[in-house]
Amino acid sequence: MSTLRARVVNGRLLVDEPTSLPEGTVLELVVDDEDDELDPEERRLLNAAISKAWESVKAGRVRPATEIIDELRARR
Repeated sequence: MSTLRARVVNGRLLVDEPTSLPEGTVLELVVDDEDDELDPEERRLLNAAISKAWESVKAGRVRPATEIIDELRARR
């Protein structure tokens, strides 16, 4: 299944990218605007974890992603 990216412009969907679909193809679009499945407490905990991580970044407590990935690979 392919994914097409569209933008709403003046109430109409505008797809501005090439596609290999044949001319005249009719598509059924489904808007996936549902929130995730987090309950309010899970959402609060997630937001708190993100805030804590951001404070660490601002304080300079960061490492290159490649270093972390190498460590994870070494654990296998």
